[in-house]
Amino acid sequence: MEKNKTKIAIGLAFVIGTILIIAFGLPSSGRGNSSTEFLRLHIRANSNSHADQSVKFLVKQQVIDSFTPIFSQVTSRAQAMNVLAQNIAKIENISNQILQEGGFNYGTRAVLRSEHFPTRNYHGLTLPAGYYDALIIELGSGAGENWWCVVYPPLCFLDNNIGGERGVIYRSRLQEIIRRFF
Repeated sequence: MEKNKTKIAIGLAFVIGTILIIAFGLPSSGRGNSSTEFLRLHIRANSNSHADQSVKFLVKQQVIDSFTPIFSQVTSRAQAMNVLAQNIAKIENISNQILQEGGFNYGTRAVLRSEHFPTRNYHGLTLPAGYYDALIIELGSGAGENWWCVVYPPLCFLDNNIGGERGVIYRSRLQEIIRRFF
C-alpha cells in the first residue's frame, strides 16, 4: 500500500513539474502565441475545384521529393530557413513546371514570411494558434484550401505520405513515463 502511495506521489510530482516547465519554459514573443520552434509549409491551391486541388497535391509531392535529401541533413531551424530562402526560385520553378505540364494558366509565388495561423493538429502534434514562420506557396490566386506540414523539425520529410503510409510512428517519451505510473 505504501509503495503505491509513493508511486502516485512521484507520478503527481512529475506531472506537476512537467506542467510548470511547459508553462514557464516555452519561448514567446510580443506577437501572442508565436512559436519560434517550428517552420511550416503551406501550399495554397488556386481554388477548391477538383483540378486545382489535385494539382496542389502534385506540387506538394514534387517539392517534398525534391527537398527530402536536403532536409535529411538539416540540423536547425535557422539552417532550414536558410535552405528555403536560397531555394525560393527553385521551388517556384518546380511548381510552375507542374502547373504548365497540367495545362494550368496561372503561376506560382513562393515566399518565406511570418503569418498568423489557427490551431492545427499534425499527426498528433498540436500547433497552437499564433504566428509562425512559413514557406507559403500560392498557386494562382491562392484562394483554395491549403495543404500544410511542418518543415522544421522536418516532419513532412520523414513521412511525406499523408496518413503515415510509410509507417513512421511518433512516440512521446514523457507519455510513456506517465503511463508507467498510472
